[in-house]
Amino acid sequence: MRIGLLGTGPWADMAHAPALSGHPGLDFVGVWGRRAEAAEELAGRHGTRAYEDVDALLAEVDAVAVALPPSVQAPLAVRAARARCHLLLDKPVATSVEEGRAVVEAARETGVSSVVFFTSRFQTATQAWITEQAALDGWFTARAEWLGSVFTSDSPFGASPWRREKGGLWDVGPHALSLLLPVLGDVARVAAAARGPEDTVHLVLEHAGGASSTLTLGLTAPPAAAGATVELRGKAGVTVLPSSSEGPVEALQRAADALLSAVETGRPHDCDAAFGLRVTEILAEAEGQLGGADE
Repeated sequence: MRIGLLGTGPWADMAHAPALSGHPGLDFVGVWGRRAEAAEELAGRHGTRAYEDVDALLAEVDAVAVALPPSVQAPLAVRAARARCHLLLDKPVATSVEEGRAVVEAARETGVSSVVFFTSRFQTATQAWITEQAALDGWFTARAEWLGSVFTSDSPFGASPWRREKGGLWDVGPHALSLLLPVLGDVARVAAAARGPEDTVHLVLEHAGGASSTLTLGLTAPPAAAGATVELRGKAGVTVLPSSSEGPVEALQRAADALLSAVETGRPHDCDAAFGLRVTEILAEAEGQLGGADE
């Protein structure tokens, strides 16, 4: 499958470009970015071509991978879908329900396949754990703590304007939801949302299956306090998300495998654009309760 990359930032550099260039089932055709010189540099390091015109790239590929801020990703994903390109998107798909819905509708109208890259969902140990827990009944409650130190360390994402604006709710919130929803069911209601230190937020969710969950999300934790924990409690006892040694390149290549499979079989993947939209809807509801929704 001929694939292009939209984006040239740190995530494109450390995850997307090496994953696409190293995947045996993909032909990495080229890179487009908002900064032409960055596209030239990234493309050169991976033996592919830089495109100045995004439509020229879309015309020469079967699919695109997107590593751009959500407000940029969503309209470009619509554009790519209308050009009949399959979509390998990043989370969150969008930070507004309207933009997320536009992506889903464009994909449906044109019949293209989509996969949203929630990193943990494509790690082998994590996916096996989710499958095992989703097969069990009687979950009572869950706790997810996803605390990054993006703004308190030398993280390459610390200068990201959209993360500065939207904080942990929108950056790591999708990761937590991508693990909880397959096990506990859809969110019936955001029961409570409160602000903590800096960008930290606390959510209480009611799930359609009857369970509840609490989420603590942020990007400003002290480095020594950063980390991710997901714990489930129910009739089967207590289980905790296992750690994974797999990096983003390996996970992203599995996401590409999932897209290839969806294209070949015509069966939507669990993490398609529609699932990405549902995550956006939940986070937008929480943001509204926090008083941070856009007018």
